[in-house]
Amino acid sequence: MPTHQPPEELSIPEALSRAHAHWNAGQADRAELLCQRVLAAWPGQADALHLLGLIAHAYGNLDIAIGHLREACKAPRAPAVYSANLAEMCRQKGLLEEAAQAARRAVAMDPTLAAGWNNLGIILQEAGRFDESRTCLEHVIALQPEWAEAHNNLGNTLRRLGRLDLAEPHYRRAIALKPEYPEAHSNLAFLLSSQGRYDEAAQEAQLALDLNPRFVEAYLNLAEVESVRHRYDAALRVFDKLQAFAPQHPVALVAYAKLLLKLERDNEALVLARRAVACAPQYAEAHNMLATVLQARGETDEALAAFERAAQLPGTVAEEAMLGRAMVLIEAGRKDEALAAFDRALEAFPGSALIRAARADTRTFEAGDPDFPVLEAFVAQDDRRALEDRIAVQFALGKAYLDIKDSARAFAHFDAANRARRASFAYDQQDTERWLQRIAETFTPELYERLQGMGAASDLPVFIVGMPRSGTTLIEQIVAAHPDVTGAGELAALRQVVDASGVYPDRLPALAAGPRYTASRVLEQLGRDYLARTLPLARGSVRLVDKMPGNFALAGLIPLILPGARIIHTRRDAVDTCLSCYTKLFAGDQPFAYDQAELGRFYRAYERLMAHWRAVLPPGQFIEVDYEAVVDNVEYEARRLIEFLGLPWSEACLNFHQDRRVVRTASANQVRQPIYGTSKGRWRAHTAYLGPLLAALGVEMPQ
Repeated sequence: MPTHQPPEELSIPEALSRAHAHWNAGQADRAELLCQRVLAAWPGQADALHLLGLIAHAYGNLDIAIGHLREACKAPRAPAVYSANLAEMCRQKGLLEEAAQAARRAVAMDPTLAAGWNNLGIILQEAGRFDESRTCLEHVIALQPEWAEAHNNLGNTLRRLGRLDLAEPHYRRAIALKPEYPEAHSNLAFLLSSQGRYDEAAQEAQLALDLNPRFVEAYLNLAEVESVRHRYDAALRVFDKLQAFAPQHPVALVAYAKLLLKLERDNEALVLARRAVACAPQYAEAHNMLATVLQARGETDEALAAFERAAQLPGTVAEEAMLGRAMVLIEAGRKDEALAAFDRALEAFPGSALIRAARADTRTFEAGDPDFPVLEAFVAQDDRRALEDRIAVQFALGKAYLDIKDSARAFAHFDAANRARRASFAYDQQDTERWLQRIAETFTPELYERLQGMGAASDLPVFIVGMPRSGTTLIEQIVAAHPDVTGAGELAALRQVVDASGVYPDRLPALAAGPRYTASRVLEQLGRDYLARTLPLARGSVRLVDKMPGNFALAGLIPLILPGARIIHTRRDAVDTCLSCYTKLFAGDQPFAYDQAELGRFYRAYERLMAHWRAVLPPGQFIEVDYEAVVDNVEYEARRLIEFLGLPWSEACLNFHQDRRVVRTASANQVRQPIYGTSKGRWRAHTAYLGPLLAALGVEMPQ
């Protein structure tokens, strides 16, 4: 050992002792000064380097802290805890491989070091190696059964293993051991939310925030609870509070982008997702979120690259990213590549019910299909699995049993999945019916007479409206196959513009009764705002198709703000339409679709409003097409539609299934096929299971 001593006649052990005393007293500057003196006398002294690393970490200088700890761990007799601390700092930096190596070194040096096993368990958890993580954390609890943090960490691993039934007791044990433990309350909130226990989840998240008002994860869990319950304004307020003190937190940016994407504010979501990637380039969740936003925007190649990057990075998102990549390929019409991507995902995750469920729409099941037992076993685990995952798998099972003509089992799964989905949010069918009726009462012939001739002049927009699953995607594909037409998919632009204005529908009568100049200015601005959002999507085409089915509720406003626009209303047999809705898990919000009685009532309210539009809309701007008529004579109906759009006929409209453009809809796989008639009268094979729907529609049960 060198004999040099630092100034002030202190020996190296004395200097280090004082440094630790200053550090423990919160006097980091004095501790740092003494450590620097030690290193001046003895370069590479491990204890001084370790303490400097702790000081740098406390000040947020993670790179410097890791550098000091790396050097400290090189010393021959460096304690195991130094490697354990290096492991934790590398984990925070996202260097999971180095973190795992350091943690394994720590527990090899001291098998009784509970903190080392705990760090290793957390690192393996974040790397997606959950079984190994579970073993480590159970070892920690065996060493220190009353350690609240260890119970919380084990709960996290068990939750990620899908063992929600085992995770909850560990969270509650952590809280019992340490009631003022915000992390455990927040994690319990996340688990309860995934089980559909939203009121309890919100309470636990708020408890976490009461204990720590700057706890980012608790804000995220509370926002997720509000979002799942469709309380989007409340969720946005949570993010506003969070942004005030953590504007660059990558996990928060990802969660905020997810909410904005759900609200179809994809431009804002894209900005946040790119910022998350910039803030944390090694964070797999950020790349996965960026890919999801790009997918929503139809930017296929960029989305595929981002999903691939997310799948390659360490973390827990690889399964979701590989699945996302397969779905992008389906939407792009690249079915062979998509099937290969599903196979690749299953090679990596052979037990994944979610991957099997997602590919259900790409294949026809046969009796004895090997996916049946995997999907059934997943559902049988009940509360051990997240509610949203169980719902998705049950919809897939329903579809699979329909394929083999087992209606009883199919509807057992559909009914259970729809009940669970419906219970997750508040929805008032009577209020919806009153709103649709109020719209009809507002749009009188007199109102049209006073407001006609206004709006923004453009014949670019074509709106396809109707019920979901009524054939809107088929009609869009036929029309968009024309060389002068671009199909933009389901756009939220019209609703966003109208909602922002606050005029619809209640302020329109006052607008019509007021000065004509004011009305003209308001309506023209609405039209211009819509065109500003959609014109870039046209890419020089003569017509742009906006296929948002729910725009049927706004159809009366379209001629007033866009007098050159055209509206195509697609219709389909009422029971077939509703059955198709009931048996499909929608990606977006269709709150009326998850209860047969509510679904039937909504359909009749929609039908009444469309009858009103039929009476008052300008005939040159409004046309109706029946799905069944298209199936029976596609060329006649296609020619009628193209003539309505004022375009010359193109044979490409009969080969729409060969179009390679991106299709983001629940029918993405079906629209890649030629016209088929198997969906006509489909409901008659399942009448025994459609009683509430048929009653609500006023359709008599066939004898």
